[in-house]
Amino acid sequence: MTDTPEQSQHGETDEQVIDATVVPDPLDPPDPAAGSGPTAVPAPDYTESGVPTFESVRDKIEKRAGTAAGATELDADSEAGRTLEEKWEDRQEAARRKLEEIRKSMGR
Repeated sequence: MTDTPEQSQHGETDEQVIDATVVPDPLDPPDPAAGSGPTAVPAPDYTESGVPTFESVRDKIEKRAGTAAGATELDADSEAGRTLEEKWEDRQEAARRKLEEIRKSMGR
């Protein structure tokens, strides 16, 4: 099949092309260089200069710490987590016995 100038490689014509407009993400921090017009309103978690507030940073850290604690708790309740816990306890008990054996051999 020969392509005509009006068709692309996939057989689409130029009439099917749709123009798009780039819309800024509302969650992105404001651009300080944008000026002070009506579109330069900072996000609630950022200062006028675009720096995150202490409260927003603290909230993000607390959220991540909570997520990590929850994941650790769920992991410990799984079959693999219980197996690892049992292995850890067995190693600790073996270490206590070996230490006691060493102490007895030293005359304590």
